[in-house]
Amino acid sequence: MRNLTSLALAAVMVLGAIAAAHAATEVKMTGDARVYGNFFENRNYTGWNKTGTKTGDDFEIWERFRLRSDFIANEAVKFRLGIKVEDVWGHGTFTAANPDTAVQVDLAYLQFMLPGCDGVQVTAGLQDVNLPQSGLFYGNPVWNDKMAALVVTAPIIDKNLSVMAGFGRLIDTNRTYDSTTTQVADELDAYFLALPITVDGFKAIPWGMLAVAGRNANYTYKDTTDVAEWGNTYANTLVSAASSSNMTTPGSVGYWKNDQNPYFWVGGAFEVTALDPVKFYADVIYGAGAQSDHKAAQRQGWMVDAGVEYTGLDVVTPQVFAFWSTGEDKSTMNGSERMPYMRSEWGPGNSFLFDSSQELGKGSNMYTDPVGNYGIGASLNNISFIDKLTNRLTFVYVRGNNSPRAIRNARLYLNNSYFTMGHDLSYNDYVMGLNFDTKYMIYENLAAVMETGWAHGQFQESVWGHRLVSQSEANGNNAWKVAFGLTYKF
Repeated sequence: MRNLTSLALAAVMVLGAIAAAHAATEVKMTGDARVYGNFFENRNYTGWNKTGTKTGDDFEIWERFRLRSDFIANEAVKFRLGIKVEDVWGHGTFTAANPDTAVQVDLAYLQFMLPGCDGVQVTAGLQDVNLPQSGLFYGNPVWNDKMAALVVTAPIIDKNLSVMAGFGRLIDTNRTYDSTTTQVADELDAYFLALPITVDGFKAIPWGMLAVAGRNANYTYKDTTDVAEWGNTYANTLVSAASSSNMTTPGSVGYWKNDQNPYFWVGGAFEVTALDPVKFYADVIYGAGAQSDHKAAQRQGWMVDAGVEYTGLDVVTPQVFAFWSTGEDKSTMNGSERMPYMRSEWGPGNSFLFDSSQELGKGSNMYTDPVGNYGIGASLNNISFIDKLTNRLTFVYVRGNNSPRAIRNARLYLNNSYFTMGHDLSYNDYVMGLNFDTKYMIYENLAAVMETGWAHGQFQESVWGHRLVSQSEANGNNAWKVAFGLTYKF
């Protein structure tokens, strides 16, 4: 009886402690929902997937729901949990009978202020890590995505200089144990640093990133809900064409001789507002990797962008912009002359050509790669003549910086999916895109959104082959998109 009494007392104490903890923890929830229909004709200019092996549906209805829950102990400590459901109607979670529930954890991190260190914040866990980019261009072309990471931010000079430093583990293929008693390099790690500098009329963010890539890591990535099916994200964007097919097999042309290869990027994001309402933006990035490995496996290159906008008008914000990136030379055996990257989002003016700031995200653009290409464009942003209604009109022209011979050889002899038509461009290829986007605020947090896009391309048959080019020509080398839906934020 005494033991039962003790157990009961202990249970009451534990329950009381839990109740007290719950009372002391504040929970705040934010999130968003979007439901939209997407009509997309002639994906990849052909109506097929990127390799020409599947036919795309013209119409889909997508739904996404995200919930962010902050568990706040006090003003210095919190934990955020983010979950997401996303799929098309009639598939997976949104199947009418016996649906497959697919709830994803897309954020999970602890965040706290370091005691005794004014303004020093530590964030540990799965979080958004977005490398710096100037405000006119959405996203960073090297990394703009979620990462399991430890990040520290701290002020150095109040209001003028701060620091952001972090470490992230992107891939750990075998986790605790390797597949045999021989240890292999199966990780991809990243270290990054940024130093935001702000003075009156000027902002600069120099930054750098170092990634250490093990040759036994599994670099194949595929988002099963991504209708573009780009896949092989790391393998096709970090390495050269010669080593993309099989980085780890001795005897292949460009296999890695090193167990680990470092990749590094240095860059700067710049904004000049001293002449407000005229504002200038620019970014410069250089990246290189596998420089001590076989020549065929090496990769290095540049990317720069610049733009200007005029914000002195109430009804519209005119913008002009340009970008340039190094492309492949004639040989695939001397490595790659394109800048390596990993998880890229980049684009000006919500352009239909690029994966950037589209609100109705899935199947939203032509997935043109800014790396290896150059282009110019203009946008009429924030057009507003009617209360609660805004519009945007953007045109972009892009041409390739890659040698036709390099692309042809890579597709014939190395890896047919390393370069894809419309995503990559040769000297003799070009694409242009026009998008007109509309948002009407029905209520403060509820909006009706329409995004429309048109793209036209011209492709060299001797590079991409008769089958893909003739299919594109049969469609007039055109692609069209009209997406309409509702977005709700709370």
